[in-house]
Amino acid sequence: MNESTYHIRNWSEYNSSLKQRGYLTIWISPKAVENWMTDELTGQLYASPTYTDLAIEGSVAKIR
Repeated sequence: MNESTYHIRNWSEYNSSLKQRGYLTIWISPKAVENWMTDELTGQLYASPTYTDLAIEGSVAKIR
């Protein structure tokens, strides 16, 4: 099997491309950011913040 080799000439550019590999940018609309959390109380002492249905559905949709 013939394997060709690639000689890297610009190491700083190559290194930058390796750092960027695997990054995913997600844009969230301003409306979604405004409605991310709700002020609705859960009734439990020291409960974590409650997220809106929009936030949960949007997060799950991005995972799939």
